[in-house]
Amino acid sequence: MFANERGGILITGEMEERSREIEESLRPLRCVMFMRDDFKIEDAKEVIAEAYRSEEHTKTLILGAKSFTVPAQNALLKILEEPPRNIVFILMAPNKSTFLPTVRSRLSLTQEHHQLVHEPVSLTLKNLDLSGLFTFVKEHDRLKKHEAKALIEQLMYQAIHLEKLPLTSQQLEGFDKALRLIELNSRFQSVLVMVLMNFLKEIKRGR
Repeated sequence: MFANERGGILITGEMEERSREIEESLRPLRCVMFMRDDFKIEDAKEVIAEAYRSEEHTKTLILGAKSFTVPAQNALLKILEEPPRNIVFILMAPNKSTFLPTVRSRLSLTQEHHQLVHEPVSLTLKNLDLSGLFTFVKEHDRLKKHEAKALIEQLMYQAIHLEKLPLTSQQLEGFDKALRLIELNSRFQSVLVMVLMNFLKEIKRGR
């Protein structure tokens, strides 16, 4: 599956199904699953402990989550770079942006091509005003990390494909910066305001 013998990263929307398929394909070799909603530092420590349990044959550790915290990823860096003998890592998440560049640099990455379904959001970006902006932000200020990322991607899809807006470099960079800030646990309300203000300012300049 992966070019790198140490394992790899799989970007997929079907983590549970794919992990079972991988486990079945590797029998009778052993697989150990670490499937979480949010992969945290304590989960990373559990993985490291399992990796250092000696094995006569290859053992594959499958780590799947909707989001991986930065401390958890940093804790895994060394063992991903120099895994113990007979240990292979497979990391899974729905989005490539989940993983830090330092993690992605250590493992080969495979991205499944599946059609993402983007539901229209409850505001129109081309007619955005302050009232609509703050109402929308208030409705979405308590999202989990993976939900926050998904909303940013929905907004970008809506702007490009549904409303067909000619986005400026500032607006495009705003989406990219938002995903990075969410990964760094920035306050989502502030991140969302930052993204939407780019559209509000553009409207005002056009008047």
